[in-house]
Amino acid sequence: MESRAKLLGHAIHPILIVFPLGLLATGVVFDVVYLIWGNPVMATVAYWMIAAGVIGGLIAAPPGWIDWFAIPGGTRAKSVGLIHGLGNVLVLLLFIGSWWLRRDAPERPELLEHILAFAGAGLALVTGWLGGELVERLGVGVDPGAHLDAPNSLSGKPASDTAASKI
Repeated sequence: MESRAKLLGHAIHPILIVFPLGLLATGVVFDVVYLIWGNPVMATVAYWMIAAGVIGGLIAAPPGWIDWFAIPGGTRAKSVGLIHGLGNVLVLLLFIGSWWLRRDAPERPELLEHILAFAGAGLALVTGWLGGELVERLGVGVDPGAHLDAPNSLSGKPASDTAASKI
C-alpha cells in the first residue's frame, strides 16, 4: 500500500520518526548516565532531549495518521496500525509526563520522572517493532511493484518499471 503522505516520492512518516525515537532514546541514555554518576548536567541534557523528542513525535504523527486512514478496514494492517499509533500516543504522554515533572529542577529528576521515561522507552521498542511490521511485513508505505532494481522515485516512473537504470 503506497503512502498518501509523501515528500519527493518517499513516505514522510518513516523519514520523520527517526528524530523522536533517537532523541527520546538519547534522553534515556543521559538519564542512565545521570543515575550512575550523578552529574546534574546529564539530567539537564536528558530534559532537553526529551523536549525535542516530544516535539519530533508530534511532527511525525500527522503523516502516520494520514497513512493509517488510507489502510483498508478489516485488515490486519489497520488493527496493527491502530495499536502502533495509540501506543505511540502513550509513549509521548509518558515522556511528556516525565518532562513536565522535571521542569522546575531538570538537573535533579526524581524517581517518578525516570520511571515514566524508562516506561516510555520500553513501550517505544514495542511500537517501533509494530511500525516495522507495518512496513516490512504488511507493505504499508511501500510502492506497488517495488523491487530491487526499481527506478529512482524522482524519475516519475512507477516502481514496477523493469527498464530502470542501476543508479
